[in-house]
Amino acid sequence: MNRTTKIARPLFSFYLLVAYVLLQFVWWSYHMVKLNNEIYLLKSEINLLKEETADQVILKGNKLNEKLHKRWLMISSEGVVFIGVLFLGIFQIRKTFKREEDLSKQQRNFLLSITHELKSPIASTKLQLQTLQKHELSREKQKEILSNAIHDTDRLNNLVENILLAAKIENKVYLSHKEKINFSEYINDITNQSIASFNYSQKVVFEIEPFVNMSVDLTTFPSIILNLLENAAKYSPQNAIIVLSLKQKNNKIMLSIADEGEGISDDEKLNVFQKFYRVGNEETRKTKGTGLGLYIVNYIVKQHNGIITIKNNVPRGSVFEVVFDAG
Repeated sequence: MNRTTKIARPLFSFYLLVAYVLLQFVWWSYHMVKLNNEIYLLKSEINLLKEETADQVILKGNKLNEKLHKRWLMISSEGVVFIGVLFLGIFQIRKTFKREEDLSKQQRNFLLSITHELKSPIASTKLQLQTLQKHELSREKQKEILSNAIHDTDRLNNLVENILLAAKIENKVYLSHKEKINFSEYINDITNQSIASFNYSQKVVFEIEPFVNMSVDLTTFPSIILNLLENAAKYSPQNAIIVLSLKQKNNKIMLSIADEGEGISDDEKLNVFQKFYRVGNEETRKTKGTGLGLYIVNYIVKQHNGIITIKNNVPRGSVFEVVFDAG
């Protein structure tokens, strides 16, 4: 029995309970109104039986009628409040169930993707090492196989780093140690290292303004560049252009990575920063990933007092823009 089934059953029971409460409320309201009407009729008959003048009977009848209307109003107002509170509770509980259901789906997708993401580089590296062990190969072929093995190891290391960093964020043990550096040179260096390690099939173009200085956490900040570059390469076709831009204007430092991929719909632009969130179904999705990259990027950007937004690239693709304070 999966988690979705476990959530669906209590949700069905909850709706049955709500239906029962509503039926009971309607039944109770009907009897209250009926009882009030009967009391009103009985008191009217008693007034007629008493030896009183017609004016007195009319006066008492009017008072009874006014009292009856007040009781109707009281019953109606209490009923409206009850229904309002009931539906508010239904909405909140349904929202909680929906959140649990979405989280369950995302975690299931994460387990499917992480299994593939971990096994794939391990199996590839093992095969390459076995090839070196069992066959006599030329020096050039050995270098090629070793380069591929290193590439797979870097990919695995990046995945493990993302998982560990996400765990630190979740457990609130993330510590930031910032120091002021030449941000322009730093971005250039870590981007070139990423290109060398992951051998992207797209062309990365630099538009870096020189001598931009900023205080950064040297341990975690590379995750922003690595994850945004990997995301851009993942969704862009081969030989597409990825533009990395850095500029400073009006005490703001703007870092952006633009791709020529499929783009992101407006409905998804906020959701993609949630942990485990990925567009589509994990069982049919062709692109790799765990749903942790942009979650980590968003968190580290906030730790550097920055804001990340997603814009539409022209003519196609997305632009991830990060804005920091220059001070």
